Amino acid sequence: MRIPLVPWIFLISFYSIYLGTEISVVCGSCLGDQQSLLLQLKNSLTFIPATSKKLVQWNRIPDCCNWKGVTCNDGRVTGLDLSQESITGGIDNSNSLFSLQFLQTLNLAYNVFNSVIPTGFHRLTNLQYLNLSNAGFMGQIPIEISQLTRLVILDISTLSYLSASQLKLENPNLPMLVQNLTRITALYLDGLNISAQGNEWCSAVSSMPNLQILSLTSCNLSGPFKSSLERLKYLSVIRLDQNNLAAPVPEFFANFSNLTILRLSSCSLTGIFPKNIFQVQSLSVLDISNNQDLHGSFPDFPQNGSLQTLVLTQTNFSGGLPDSISNLKQLSRLELSKGQINGSLTNSMSNLTELAYLDLSFNNFTGQIPWFGMSKTLTHIDLSHNELTGAIPAGNFEGLLNLTYIDLRYNSLNGSIPSSLFALPLLRKIQLSYNQFDGQLNEFSNAPHLAVDTLDLSSNKLEGPIPMSILELRSLSILLLSSNKFNGTIDLQKIWNLQNLTTLDLSYNNLSINASVTDEHRLSSFPNMSTLKLASCKLDVFPDFLKNQSKLNILDLSNNKIRGTIPTWVWKLDLLVHLNLSHNLLMDLEGPLQNLNSKLVALDLHSNQLQGPIPIFPHYNIYLDFSSNNFSSVIPHDIGNHLSSTVFFSLSSNKFQGHIPESICNATSLQVLDLSYNNFSGTIPQCLTTASETLGVLNLRKNGLIGNIPNTFPAACSLQTLDLHGNLLDGPVPASLANCTELEVLDLGENQIIDTFPCLLKKISTLRVLVLRTNKFQGPIGCPMVNGTWQMLQIVDIAFNNFTGEIPGKCLTTWEAMLLDEDETQSELNHLQFEVLKYTRVYYQDAVIVTSKGLQMKLVKILTVFTSVDFSSNQFEGPIPEELMNFKALYFLNLSSNSFSGHIPSSLGNLKQLESLDLSRNNFSGEIPKELASLNFLSFLDLSFNHLEGKIPTSTQLQSFSADSFSGNKGLCGPPLTTYCSNTTNLSPPERRYTVSGSEFDWQFVYTGVGFGVGAGLVVAPLIFWERGRKWSNDCIDKILLVLLPMFGLVYTPIDDDNFDTDEETDEEMSDILEESEDENEDKLEGKQFRGQYCVLCSKLDINMRRVIHDRKCTCHNFPRISSSSSFSS
Repeated sequence: MRIPLVPWIFLISFYSIYLGTEISVVCGSCLGDQQSLLLQLKNSLTFIPATSKKLVQWNRIPDCCNWKGVTCNDGRVTGLDLSQESITGGIDNSNSLFSLQFLQTLNLAYNVFNSVIPTGFHRLTNLQYLNLSNAGFMGQIPIEISQLTRLVILDISTLSYLSASQLKLENPNLPMLVQNLTRITALYLDGLNISAQGNEWCSAVSSMPNLQILSLTSCNLSGPFKSSLERLKYLSVIRLDQNNLAAPVPEFFANFSNLTILRLSSCSLTGIFPKNIFQVQSLSVLDISNNQDLHGSFPDFPQNGSLQTLVLTQTNFSGGLPDSISNLKQLSRLELSKGQINGSLTNSMSNLTELAYLDLSFNNFTGQIPWFGMSKTLTHIDLSHNELTGAIPAGNFEGLLNLTYIDLRYNSLNGSIPSSLFALPLLRKIQLSYNQFDGQLNEFSNAPHLAVDTLDLSSNKLEGPIPMSILELRSLSILLLSSNKFNGTIDLQKIWNLQNLTTLDLSYNNLSINASVTDEHRLSSFPNMSTLKLASCKLDVFPDFLKNQSKLNILDLSNNKIRGTIPTWVWKLDLLVHLNLSHNLLMDLEGPLQNLNSKLVALDLHSNQLQGPIPIFPHYNIYLDFSSNNFSSVIPHDIGNHLSSTVFFSLSSNKFQGHIPESICNATSLQVLDLSYNNFSGTIPQCLTTASETLGVLNLRKNGLIGNIPNTFPAACSLQTLDLHGNLLDGPVPASLANCTELEVLDLGENQIIDTFPCLLKKISTLRVLVLRTNKFQGPIGCPMVNGTWQMLQIVDIAFNNFTGEIPGKCLTTWEAMLLDEDETQSELNHLQFEVLKYTRVYYQDAVIVTSKGLQMKLVKILTVFTSVDFSSNQFEGPIPEELMNFKALYFLNLSSNSFSGHIPSSLGNLKQLESLDLSRNNFSGEIPKELASLNFLSFLDLSFNHLEGKIPTSTQLQSFSADSFSGNKGLCGPPLTTYCSNTTNLSPPERRYTVSGSEFDWQFVYTGVGFGVGAGLVVAPLIFWERGRKWSNDCIDKILLVLLPMFGLVYTPIDDDNFDTDEETDEEMSDILEESEDENEDKLEGKQFRGQYCVLCSKLDINMRRVIHDRKCTCHNFPRISSSSSFSS
């Protein structure tokens, strides 16, 4: 909870002025009875003399009117300020305080009374100002306060973190408390538990006609606002933060002509915020933040507006910032983060010369960064998480001598990083990561005297050596330079200068790290870091200085070339909780590993060469990944007893054997269990499926498991991925699997399951991937008696089974994800993945193997827009259902090796996204529909071994396929087949033929030959002698070939006649061209729009088929050829 401190500072200052605490007003000497009463009060109070600044000095001088905190008039005490005196008790109803009959102001704020408020206050009938705020009082507010009819200012507010027990206003309630306080101008009841509905508190407040300040923060008030508030014509301050008002903001707030402060943050406000409130001329502070259901947009701001603070963080405001924001000449704080605001940042913002704090993060702003050169008072700039582009002007930050914080992360800014940033003397935090800044980072002067403690330049395109100036920033605590193109060698001994360094990340550059420290003194005095990440830094040994890093929490040395043994001292780093040594050449662990006090929470050793039994660590582990190693033998029988806290556990791709131990089920926190690609045998432990109330991913793929799948999935099953592919499982699909209503990926392929089509799965509406291939399923696939839809289904593979009958078109209509067009699918672009722990950004990536174009491909990242259907190698018959032709989002379609018949439907042309089509080995007849030629994405086609006839439609697309795609159809003719079509429908008159020596002679061949010869001579002969004409013709031919050949997947490189070098020189040039092309493609892949590299899983061509649109979250992979099978598998 954020406590607004500025108003409290203002309030204390106001009270000090009001009371005149430092300059006592004295009119005559203090009367004796008044002094006596004050001394009795002092003696009755319990306070700490060492911290007292007022009470401890009383009676040191004879005149009580000169005592600190005392104000007199005609010798009578009229004002008493005992605030911040550490008073812990001593005031009761008989206290002499209540005998000071002339008292007009009383301030007991910020003490620790730890008692209820005394009822004797009603005796102070002249009291006009009463401040009991944050004084440690508790319990019910006494009704006697309502008898102080002369009160003008009443403050009984409390801050929850300063009070052990909350004050409440129940009996009397708010209406009873204020019923007689008609003179009140300022009412502060913040933190009191009032618990009143809108009509009750609004009616009570409106009974005080002179009210100017209303402060009821955190009072457990409810809405809605009532129109009775409109009677408060003098209201200037409204503070209602942190109440559950759950109502719209009333329009009549704009009628309060004296309104200066309006604070309604965290009030669950709804509706549309009235624009005319922005235009109240006197308004200086507007805070409506943390109201996510409050909508609105900006008006034109009035000339010479008084707004100094505008806070709309976490609201649903939309639209753009108007140019008229420059009218707010006094604006010093602008917070609009976490909204829906868009448009460009107008340069009129440069006129905000008083701006000190700017936060526009987490919006949709576009365009360039505005000019800040005029805002000399700026201390804080946060434009992160937007869509800003372009370069930062070189002098944009010059002169911002007060700037301490700048955050431009997660945009698309480019160009060089302005060197002026490193000349600002007070700048402490520079965060520019996740942009496209490029070029070299220049050295800068005066580095040891700069205040920078955080420098984050990660995930850009910066290159060249890392400036040594950075290693001279003595205040530097956090240095993040990962994922750039920095090169050169970094000597870690130079890090010694950064004695305040706690976090260092140099990962994923082209750096070589020299980790050896030769100076023993420096080894022991190396900066004590908490986070060190040196992934992909060409390390070949463990850095020596790590042994002394006693405060290290996170260590990442992955993707290096570290060989040999993991040393024991790694496990003895007392505070180490996260260790990543994956993708190295490690072979074993130095022992012994027993009785280690390691507090590791996350351990990643995957993709090494580790062997032997797996290590057992203490119970703190949450994340354990030992996959892709050479671990062998059996899993310890008590393994589960050591995984009581483990959430992620992977032994995938090792050489484990034997049975899966039952104790694995004792790991009750497991969400991901991956034992795939091993040699496990035996049956699946029944408790594993029973434990799926917490388990989200169970992957037992490619083992030797036998027996039935246990029918023990609980009613609260939370599985999202179940992969049992490639085992020896038999029996039916368990009926209890239908309980897993969150299931997204189900892969039972390549087993020996005997069953009919599992209609029970129709109840799982979340299913996206269904693989049943290569089993013994049989019968039809329709489920007429089962209600349910698969509206999210995107990959279906039931190939190599014994399914029969026609495909029921009606069941296909519920596969809604395949019906979406391109625009709809792109709006839902994402990957199938399981979030291991909420808010940790640690995911388990689902994978599936598909077979298309004769290749098996393992898709490690499955885009939610990737769709495929494989019904091949079954016994389906009849026509292709017309409903299948509505799958506009379909990429792969394989119906081969069945008994489908009839014509290939012309509506196949609706499948505009189709890239692979296999209808081979069926009984299709008739002609190939010409609509097939309009499938521009089609890169694989097989229509072989059917009964097709007629001419193959002519198009660039179809003629680019080999003749094998059309073979086995005796009636087909035309390219790419060598069989020519005979034209029997358009017969021309018989041509004149002549006979020579009994043989028939056709003069048409003579005419054609002579014509070509003469024509060629007339064109070619002049070009032999006319050099300029020859160059012109070559240029024309080059242009034509550069357009035509890429249509057939070919590359044409023009040859310059004037610069024809040797073969060796040509090879070198081509090598350079290829390297540049690769670099360009990499750059394009990181932008939002691409021309060039195309990836089936991540890319789509635009409507003009000229530009490739690429998913930035997706990575293209060149998949190896695994199998030459023509089938399709997932």
